[in-house]
Amino acid sequence: MEATQKSTWKFSRAFWTANGVELLERAAWYGVFVAITLYLSRILGFTDIQAGVVSGVFLAGLYLLPTFSGAYADRIGFRKALLLAFGLLTIGYGSMWLLPTMFEAAGLAEYGREVTFTGLEDGPYKWLFIPVMLIVMVGGSFIKSVITGTVAKETNEINRARGYSIFYAVVNIGAFSGKTVVKPLREGLGNDGLIVLNLFAAGMTLMAFFLVLAFYKAEKSPGEGRDLAEIWRALAAVCTRWRLVLLTVIITGFWMVQGQLYATMPKYVLRMVGEGASPSWYANVNPAIVVLTVGIVTQLLRKRTALFSMTVGMFIMPVSAFAMAAGNMMGDQQIMGIHPVAFMMLVGIGFQGLAESFISPRFLEYFSKQAPKGEEGLYLGFSHLHSFLSALVGFSLSGILLDRWCPARTKFELGAAGDVAWEAAKVHAHYIWFVFVGVATTAAIALIIFGVVTRRMDRERPQVAQG
Repeated sequence: MEATQKSTWKFSRAFWTANGVELLERAAWYGVFVAITLYLSRILGFTDIQAGVVSGVFLAGLYLLPTFSGAYADRIGFRKALLLAFGLLTIGYGSMWLLPTMFEAAGLAEYGREVTFTGLEDGPYKWLFIPVMLIVMVGGSFIKSVITGTVAKETNEINRARGYSIFYAVVNIGAFSGKTVVKPLREGLGNDGLIVLNLFAAGMTLMAFFLVLAFYKAEKSPGEGRDLAEIWRALAAVCTRWRLVLLTVIITGFWMVQGQLYATMPKYVLRMVGEGASPSWYANVNPAIVVLTVGIVTQLLRKRTALFSMTVGMFIMPVSAFAMAAGNMMGDQQIMGIHPVAFMMLVGIGFQGLAESFISPRFLEYFSKQAPKGEEGLYLGFSHLHSFLSALVGFSLSGILLDRWCPARTKFELGAAGDVAWEAAKVHAHYIWFVFVGVATTAAIALIIFGVVTRRMDRERPQVAQG
């Protein structure tokens, strides 16, 4: 027994290699994605609306593709899939660094604070980002499926919980470190820091490529797993289960608001507070709160239903969005040495993290219980459809709202008159967050109705069977 106890912390080389490259990949991804709308607008010249749609499609693809790329990874083997993934990511991030250089070589001059290169708004150059985005999207989709698959394969019943706890910690360490590097680059290099950030990401994924090449050797053999036809059948089956479809749509409301951490928040705080704001650092409050509270929340509500826990979390989200709005209604008086917009943004992000602790683990629990016996894993492959929907809708909506109530400086003429017009346009910038208060409140009420209806149907079902 004692020997068994000691062996539970021992993992294979493939396990540790997978977690090591996961840390590098998460650092690369979160460093780039927390600033993606800034990069699209300030560097490539996308409008707020265009940047919202493009980044939304980018994120949505990353949540839709992993189930399908995971099936292909099963066919070719995890090692080859990881090499393919990190090769694509390195090319993609490297291209995001290279694109602005190409624009400059085409004779495009610099101007303004919001857009680095002129001529892109009406020209075709910025759309070269689309094929680059597809490369990163496909590469990233392999990571999500293969790393989690490796953790499952390289652990056993004794050490699996510990294995996943290590994996979860690694993901958050990578996310934290990636976001942290953004501010010093932007402060030291200005908008050029948003370009160099992609070189940092390419370096991380290139390092991961060589680590896989040198150390990764999994026991999982090519040819295992389900084929694409089975996955399509499972997706069709999920879509016929009205509870899962309806709950997915309702929970999309939560993720639409949570996604504003990346869609709206960076541009909002820089425009409202100034270039000294630290949106990438503010974003780190969310994973910090989740790590600190998810275990406590799960333990406190272990005897309550998954729907009860999710409902509590859903009613926290309107509070989060209202806190974010409140900063612009408090004047310019600093709070604890912080601009009120920045301070209340931190408060709102903290509430988001708390809400996530109530919602995310229990949603997966509920989703898995709706699956047929023996197909829980396949069904859970589609449990992130809410993130697919929320990325498409939430990011697109963000661009529209920013353009309406918190526009870019470049929408106004140069000079003092333009400065005055810009400041006047931002007076009602907090209306953006009122929209998301409405989204979150509607979703919370819808979840209550969903719970009432499904409980009533479950009570009546035995009577119907007897009748």
